[in-house]
Amino acid sequence: MTGLADLAARARALADGGRRAVLGITGAPGAGKSTLAEHLLRELRRTAGPEWVAHVPMDGFHLADTELDRLGRRDRKGAPDTFDAAGYAALLRRLDEERDDVVYAPAFERDLEQPIAGSIPVPRAARLVITEGNYLLHDEGDWAGVRPLLAEVWYCDLDPGERLRRLVARHVRFGKAPDAAMAWATGTDQRNADLIAATRHRADLLIPDAIIRALTRLAPPFP
Repeated sequence: MTGLADLAARARALADGGRRAVLGITGAPGAGKSTLAEHLLRELRRTAGPEWVAHVPMDGFHLADTELDRLGRRDRKGAPDTFDAAGYAALLRRLDEERDDVVYAPAFERDLEQPIAGSIPVPRAARLVITEGNYLLHDEGDWAGVRPLLAEVWYCDLDPGERLRRLVARHVRFGKAPDAAMAWATGTDQRNADLIAATRHRADLLIPDAIIRALTRLAPPFP
């Protein structure tokens, strides 16, 4: 795979049989999952039509902060047990069954750091759904039900130093002080990154550092 056009062609081929397919994109926090997903979305909407492809991030299944407080897990937000993994798998099954005219999925609002229900419509016409998140290849608990519902899973293999730099910058952009951003990125985020890296060998395709950096240098896919 040499660039976005090749990746888009591979993604499009997943739905060649006419049946809806779900493509998973995974990787550690800050590895470029959303960047890749959004550029693919833009390219496929351009070549296949605006309703042919949809984007449903896993982050919409974060547990709310009030529930994390109740469970005593807020200081580990982003770990596997701070998501509704069963709810995410149930949504993927609904998308696979194609029984509904529209399936509504939750989004994650980073400004609020909270999930927002019913934010993303997936129309029946969508032949490909791109979903991205940390734990698509995780095989423990309810996460084990996710991988069988995905046609392929691609792993974003960004250089660890660059990933850390981007992750800290993102935390600062959304309100953390620089010291707190670094502490979170090298603490909670790094523990999660190590867990995710252990699933790398299960991916169908590794997206190399060079492609992720090249996509980042392109104009932002959305205003």
